[in-house]
Amino acid sequence: MKALTLLSGGLDSILAARVIMEQGIEVIGVCFVAPFFGPENARAAAKALGIKLIEHDFTEEYFAMMKNPRYGFGGNMNPCIDCHGLMLKTAHSLLERFEASFLITGEVLGERPMSQTRGGLNAVLKLSADRDLVLRPLSAKLLEPTKPEREGWVDREKLYDYSGRGRKRQEELAKSFGIKDYPQPAGGCLLTEEKYSQRLKELIAHEGLNRRDTELLSIGRHFRLDEKAKMIVGRNRSENQRLLDLAGRDDTVIRPAENIKGPVGIIRGEIPDDILQTAGKILARYCDRQEDQAVGINIYRNDKKDSFSVMKPQEQFVLKWQI
Repeated sequence: MKALTLLSGGLDSILAARVIMEQGIEVIGVCFVAPFFGPENARAAAKALGIKLIEHDFTEEYFAMMKNPRYGFGGNMNPCIDCHGLMLKTAHSLLERFEASFLITGEVLGERPMSQTRGGLNAVLKLSADRDLVLRPLSAKLLEPTKPEREGWVDREKLYDYSGRGRKRQEELAKSFGIKDYPQPAGGCLLTEEKYSQRLKELIAHEGLNRRDTELLSIGRHFRLDEKAKMIVGRNRSENQRLLDLAGRDDTVIRPAENIKGPVGIIRGEIPDDILQTAGKILARYCDRQEDQAVGINIYRNDKKDSFSVMKPQEQFVLKWQI
């Protein structure tokens, strides 16, 4: 008997997998990857559990879902119910490939206000391919028995009746299993963050959804130069390098002159000369010069280098462009 478990790397998902492993069932972890969440915690959890981990990128399916999520968004741009439903539906399609019989999730009844109410859990199941194959070990005794329980694949008496937002019982269970290292409670998803969500809404309004732009949303300071152009400025050395790594052939790279300390910027979209002047002033604001002092700016585009000079502006200038 094998089962696939949705493994985020959080405590609930770790415990759900371990509870089923205790019944002698082989468990394989599935971690879903998109620009809004990655596999790092899941990798650590799979290693600690000693199980195989499948990292499944479903970015295109996720973008399609986000255009019109059936159950809408949470407090920010997080379509939690539709997200969990898509994960289950996709995981169901992997069962046969990995010779697994059912799915496991770490969802706990009443733990999250949107996706883990009783109605939310049922809504997630409506979006999955086969709701009868989804087992929630931590709250199973509070829910209707599923096929794995009815058929005796798992012992329902060895499952749990956890509910609510408290973590004391989970922490006690973890201690009994000897599980010590696990992330503290957090969303783990950029879509739950207010600032990121604001940037995402602005991006969708101007360019729509694409992978590279969504990856850029979590880096640096963002400025809308006009309807067709946006500029991103790094805040430190690692972000500067990340921007250079993500810059495409059609992007414009903007940097201070060689004798001036300052950040890297990239400009996405069409940029007439007046927009370049604005971009140069924004970059100059973060360079090592005094206000109203001249700052040399280098522009790299189409395999050519151009240079010009601007005066470092006051902070009010850049704020009116910042997203």
